[in-house]
Amino acid sequence: MKEIENAYLNLGAKFITPISEIQNKLCQIKAFIFDWDGVFNNGQKNNTGGSNFSEVDSMGTNLLRYSHFMKNGQMPLTAVISGEKNETAFYFCRRECFNYSFFKVAAKINALNFICEQENIKPSEVAYFFDDVLDLSMAEVCGVRILVNQKANPLFIDHCIKNNLADYLSANSGGNFVIREASELLIALNENFTDVINNRKNSTAGYKTYIEKRKTVKTQFFTVVDNKIEPADLT
Repeated sequence: MKEIENAYLNLGAKFITPISEIQNKLCQIKAFIFDWDGVFNNGQKNNTGGSNFSEVDSMGTNLLRYSHFMKNGQMPLTAVISGEKNETAFYFCRRECFNYSFFKVAAKINALNFICEQENIKPSEVAYFFDDVLDLSMAEVCGVRILVNQKANPLFIDHCIKNNLADYLSANSGGNFVIREASELLIALNENFTDVINNRKNSTAGYKTYIEKRKTVKTQFFTVVDNKIEPADLT
């Protein structure tokens, strides 16, 4: 455990919650939920309002889900919750077979409550990856909170630390493979990192079983209509 901790401390990360406690909390996790802008990317927009992601981070989410599947024998729930409408996020969620994609959701706690009600899980069973103010209503209640370290907002980071709104502060920023950083940390805390890498490399029967189960997940899209979470038809 100390070797893992030192690897991330040397990278420049900070464990706001002791690493052993994060590992204990991770044992209760059933869902991985991600903000999009500033997390999968640096938050910059193109003229259509879109923003990109990297394959490095994409692989991170896949390996993390496989790690969870290996450890728990079932697929974790996955979702992106964004305050904006982003076609690239929709593409990512479909391609990676995420369970949910929420867009134009300013009060993100409403999306979290919707997921918890639909899936019969608790906020404490959710790991959340986030970076900014609109995420704090979720960070306040989720079980594991990964705060993306944007170097330009030290006062915001200090606020999150002082108010117990994060468990881990990343070394990297959005757009610099921070999802891969955090995913590998959580895989290591699942104590199956080597098996995850080797099984993926060798495309073992166990990994193929995971992939087949992943393929059965069809992304559901939701947005806000009249202050209520409603299905969105993106066909």
